[in-house]
Amino acid sequence: MGHALCVCSRGTVIIDNKRYLFIQKLGEGGFSYVDLVEGLHDGHFYALKRILCHEHQDREEAQREADMHRLFHHPNILRLVAYCLRERGAKHEAWLLLPFFKKGTLWEEIERLKDKGSFLTEEQILQLLLGICRGLEAIHTKGYAHRDLKPTNILLGDEGQPVLMDLGSMNEACIHVESSRQALTLQSLGCVLYAMMFGEGPYDMVFQKGDSVALAVQNQLSIPQSPRYSSALRQLLASMMTVDPQQRPHIPLLLSQLEALQPPAPDQHTTQI
Repeated sequence: MGHALCVCSRGTVIIDNKRYLFIQKLGEGGFSYVDLVEGLHDGHFYALKRILCHEHQDREEAQREADMHRLFHHPNILRLVAYCLRERGAKHEAWLLLPFFKKGTLWEEIERLKDKGSFLTEEQILQLLLGICRGLEAIHTKGYAHRDLKPTNILLGDEGQPVLMDLGSMNEACIHVESSRQALTLQSLGCVLYAMMFGEGPYDMVFQKGDSVALAVQNQLSIPQSPRYSSALRQLLASMMTVDPQQRPHIPLLLSQLEALQPPAPDQHTTQI
C-alpha cells in the first residue's frame, strides 16, 4: 500500500456479483498475494488478498480469518468487504476483499518521517495510540487477543486514524482480560509506542547482537531521554514495558490515561479562576 496507481493489467474478477478491475500487485508473502483492484460499480479501490490453500486446514484457517473480520464493526479494525473460495485446479484460493488505504502502514509513515529527519509529534502519537487502544478494547471485549500487534500491522486511514489489520493471527482460543495474554498485548503495544517515539523497535539492538527478545524483556527497558516528548508520555511508555506483567496498565486504564492526555479541541475554551 502507498504505491502510485498505474493500470498494468486489464483482467477483471467478479465477487458477490460485482466486477473488479486488477490495477497492480501490492505485495506477497508466503502463500498469500495482495492486489490493488478497482470496483467498476463504485470506482473505489480495494485490496484483494488471495490465500493459496493446499490442504483442507488452509481453507479452514482462511475461513477463520474472514470470520474474525466479520466479528467487528469498528472504525479502528479492518473490515471485510467480501469473501469467497475459488478453485484453482486441484487447489483452492481464498479471496478476502478489503478496503485499500493509500497512506499505507504506520511503519511506512515512521520510515517516511525518518528519511526526512523528522518524527511523529506527541499529539499525533497520542491520537494514534488512543485509536489503537480502542481497537484492542473491541477485540478484548469479544474475548480475543490480536497476537501480532506491530507497526506493520496498523494501517492509516485518510484522516490518519489507525486501523488494525492481519486478524488471521487471532484464533478461536478466547482469553480473559486479566490474563497473561493481556499483559503480552500491552507489551506489544509498548513496542508500537516506542517505535512511534523513536523511529525503531525497542529490541532492534537485541536482534543485531543475536540475542533473543525473550531474554531482553526480562530486563527493564531504558527509555531514551528525548526533548521531543513530555515526561508523561515517557512514563506511560515505561509503565507499558515494565518487566512485571502485573504492573502494566490494562487497556481500560490506559484509555482513561490517554483521554486525559489528549489536547483540548480547538473550539474548546478553558476558564481560569
